[in-house]
Amino acid sequence: MLQIVLEKPGQFVAAEGPEPTLAPGEALVRVHRIGVCGTDLHAFAGKQPFFSYPRILGHELGVEVIDPGSDPHGLKAGDRCSVEPYINCSHCIACRRGKPNCCTDLKVLGVHIDGGMRPLFAVPARKLHCSAKLDYEQLALVETLGIGAHAVERAEPKKEDFVLVIGAGPIGLSVIQFALVSGATLAVMDVSETRLAFCRDQLGVKHTVTAGPEALNQLKTIGGGDLPTIVIDATGNPKSMAGTFDLIAHGGRIVFVGLFQGDVTFNDTNFHRRELTLCASRNALPQTFRDIIHLVETGRVNTKPWITHRFALADTPTVFPEKIAGNPAVLKAIIEV
Repeated sequence: MLQIVLEKPGQFVAAEGPEPTLAPGEALVRVHRIGVCGTDLHAFAGKQPFFSYPRILGHELGVEVIDPGSDPHGLKAGDRCSVEPYINCSHCIACRRGKPNCCTDLKVLGVHIDGGMRPLFAVPARKLHCSAKLDYEQLALVETLGIGAHAVERAEPKKEDFVLVIGAGPIGLSVIQFALVSGATLAVMDVSETRLAFCRDQLGVKHTVTAGPEALNQLKTIGGGDLPTIVIDATGNPKSMAGTFDLIAHGGRIVFVGLFQGDVTFNDTNFHRRELTLCASRNALPQTFRDIIHLVETGRVNTKPWITHRFALADTPTVFPEKIAGNPAVLKAIIEV
């Protein structure tokens, strides 16, 4: 069976792998679509935290159930599903408190353990979320949407809030979708005018700001003299993340959804004077997947404008380094299996 393996930074190889076997509680799935995300790009570049090589990537997955296994959780053969790729232990303090997304022994498909860049593999049945309405491409994007949705959950926006999303890459786009759903005033900031134009033209974002020395004054203009009450940084850039402490209103909340390998520093006096709340956002919750599927099914969230590139699984070793990695035109690439 074909599988695509990231042998080391910068090198994918096509290899033959064994046919999957089912352990108790697992279902056999056929992979139809794989989304390429920032985690995959960082792993290819050798900059992904919590990562080791070689690894089969692929955690944004639209799959078909082939065999629901011994504990099917209501699944049946032929079901179309999105995969929740966060394999948690179910008994640590985080899991017991309803936060399996940050389990102390969390293993993410395609990061800590092998993922879905192969036609068939086994996944815990409890991690499959079905839809009779969505196609495999839409289902593959549910996980990306989940990252943004959970970041917005962490931010807890209300209609009277002013939300700034920094970074209009794939994760930032997913944050923007759910910030819009919240009804709060929204501004998006990025260094790329092309991405800001996409936010205006395709997502209906009213306020966009080009990152730079005039950004602070532009934000105050949008806020009627006030800075944003919520800042969500989706860049994973340490300079941008450190800069959020100067862009937030007093009493505001900062959420870091992008991450990098290193330290973030900030001025403690500024932090205390503004009485800020600082939150990390990691992965998403099971209910978040179900909520997103409903929002896409009912047309409140549209994934179609995101997809800019498509290619076949077998072509990954050549297409990924030549046309995907480092290409600023890529918003979301989809691998067809």
